[in-house]
Amino acid sequence: MSMSYLLVSLLIVAWQSGAQANWWYLGLEPRLTSGPIQGSGVDSQTQIAGAGVIGPASAEKNCKNAHLTAKQQAICSRSPPVLQAVRAGARLAIEECQHQFRSARWNCSVSPENPENVFGGVMLVNSREAAFIYAVSAAGVAYSVTRACSRGELTDCSCDNRVRARRPNNWQWGGCSEDIHFGEKFSREWSEGGEEPVKEGALYGPKGLAGQLMRKHDSEAGRRAIRSRMQRVCKCHGMSGSCSVRVCWRRLPSFRVAGVALAALHEGAALVRLAQRGGRRPARLRPARPDLKRPNKTDLVYLEDSPDYCERNLTLGIPGTRGRVCNRTSLGLDGCRLLCCGRGYQTRVRDVTEKCKCRFVWCCHVKCEMCRHTREEHVCN
Repeated sequence: MSMSYLLVSLLIVAWQSGAQANWWYLGLEPRLTSGPIQGSGVDSQTQIAGAGVIGPASAEKNCKNAHLTAKQQAICSRSPPVLQAVRAGARLAIEECQHQFRSARWNCSVSPENPENVFGGVMLVNSREAAFIYAVSAAGVAYSVTRACSRGELTDCSCDNRVRARRPNNWQWGGCSEDIHFGEKFSREWSEGGEEPVKEGALYGPKGLAGQLMRKHDSEAGRRAIRSRMQRVCKCHGMSGSCSVRVCWRRLPSFRVAGVALAALHEGAALVRLAQRGGRRPARLRPARPDLKRPNKTDLVYLEDSPDYCERNLTLGIPGTRGRVCNRTSLGLDGCRLLCCGRGYQTRVRDVTEKCKCRFVWCCHVKCEMCRHTREEHVCN
């Protein structure tokens, strides 16, 4: 796996395990908080490190970390606080991945115990799931850096003033348009700066030429999923509530919008193969079969079939679906028939105590009663 995505994995390890040793290279002052982390196995009582503040001196020192390539260190040195934005993008990406695949056989499970690759051996297979992770990670970095620019957290970017050169009718540009072009450019530069040179003759596998081309294609598709969904928002100005002047600007959509789009692209991802054309012409990815549609720049592509996510696989770090809670009445991915992979399921009854009959009490809190009832759960064999 490329160094850029290894960094993403390390960021997630720091976020989920709360290991203080992993925070120093980010220049973050740990802030303890509590709460459950989806898919991590960390309960609500566990304290984890949260976002902190990067100081100029410590941030500059962090850029020299061995986990970064020479190119990434140079990029970081131009604006050391950008590492905090990269970390925020990684966190955003893993949260979105776990949300989109929460009901699937592969639920974007992570292994904080594996500091080299929290996604396990799944990333060693150039599958459609790996394609989604590459895309959502690149999108997360572009999104986070763009948002940091508009908030004034980075020194070499700000609002996007290029849109003001346009001359629309019935309204005018104003406010602070978020500069997705800068975020997209940084994400691309950061990812490509983390790629290690492909060894001569290495065509396949996670470090081969085909895998590198796949990462590049899917990362670009992730960035385009953000850029193509930028929103124009407007505000009216005028006397007595009239709309004599309408001022508009561009802003990022909710990251969930991009996540939904990328999840749909994952379902329709294109199977490709490496095509070497000889001479000085570079190798390219082509449809694996003549009857398959040629993917465009917004599609996700993959090279290998997905591994079996039904059974536990220690080599690939796949937990399997045994013990997962399923929906007996659903015909979708979360249904017991699909999620349990034909092994059947068990039904168990649990006593649950939870808040109920909540009401607002003036002023200013909500008062609830505690109700006890039984709940049926269906668990995969």
